[in-house]
Amino acid sequence: MTVTPPAPAPEKDEVYERRARIYERAGGALIPLAATVLAFLIGGLVVLITGHNPVAAYKAIFEGAGFNWILPWVQGDERTEAARDLQQTLRVATPLMLTALAVAFAFRCGLFNIGGQGQYWLGFIAALWVGTHIQGLSRPLHVILGIAAGIAGGALWGGIAGLLRATVGAHEVITTIMLNWIAIFGGQYLYEGGGPLQGAVAALPRSDVLDGSARLWIIWPAYLHAGFLVAIAALLVYYVILNRTTLGYEVRAVGFSPEAARYSGIGVRRSYFLALAISGSFAGLAGAVDVLGFKYAVDTSDFATNFVGFTGIAVALLGRNKAVGIFFASILFAALSTGTSSRQLDPEIFEPALAADLSTMIQALVIFFVGAEFLIVSVWGARRYLRVRPASREKPAL
Repeated sequence: MTVTPPAPAPEKDEVYERRARIYERAGGALIPLAATVLAFLIGGLVVLITGHNPVAAYKAIFEGAGFNWILPWVQGDERTEAARDLQQTLRVATPLMLTALAVAFAFRCGLFNIGGQGQYWLGFIAALWVGTHIQGLSRPLHVILGIAAGIAGGALWGGIAGLLRATVGAHEVITTIMLNWIAIFGGQYLYEGGGPLQGAVAALPRSDVLDGSARLWIIWPAYLHAGFLVAIAALLVYYVILNRTTLGYEVRAVGFSPEAARYSGIGVRRSYFLALAISGSFAGLAGAVDVLGFKYAVDTSDFATNFVGFTGIAVALLGRNKAVGIFFASILFAALSTGTSSRQLDPEIFEPALAADLSTMIQALVIFFVGAEFLIVSVWGARRYLRVRPASREKPAL
């Protein structure tokens, strides 16, 4: 009878490598989830310190965001109200998904695109101009033309930063921040009193209202527009470009190592330009769906109060630059915004003014904990070097 000898025990290095692979796969979901849970726990302690019930406050925010619509026992008028609140949440999440993609795509190329806000406004203005200055088109054609204009406007603004990085080496963080303020102050100039794009009412520093033929369709009465489906499609496009195309391979290769990519024949400068131009197109699309979906106009005060492009940076960080992660992160941030609004939150449960600060604090804590991942992983990985191995305990020869 032949006895099969037992398989040799794996080397410790192999065990560490196996654990590292498991962590790499699971960490993509566990780290953001743990960061979110910790942020909500600390936020709950703050609510408790203010003399309120954190469970009741979070329940009110949950219901204010419309998530109770999925519960089967919610019926009647309560269900109708929950559906309306959920539509508000999804509508707010739509531009967040797209501006987060603008950050994520550039990041995969080793670039940090801070210019989502300016790219958003260029797309917004371009789509608004199409919706107010071009008449006589069918609704599908007018909507498509407005979306295309928004994409082109954002791509142009992102492409400027990409061109500067590719040609003279100007750092994209500096150039995109500067381009943000050019877009913001330039937009205010366009629509202020006497501005070249001011609307027909001379007393109001705002644009005209875009034509009905340029407005996106409502897909869930009465608030959620088709821009949400456009954002979902953009997530799929983002995934396909990065993982199923030559362009995506080159972008990721440059992000891993520009020098290695250059030696392998990849055009690093070309990748820098295309990565920022494509990133800008995502942010420009966010501006287009915002104006075509429900804003329909803009006034000068909007430029100082809309920060969707900056929030997109946090969404991309929490979503770890993955399409699925960005989707859920944008829903979370939108829910915090919608659920803590003064219209949704009962003052007897928690003051809406404090709730807005609570929302900001939770978002900041989430970003902090996700950003602290590198430190945590480094400390955890140091264990293997601090641990004394049996092989190092050999007695010296006498």
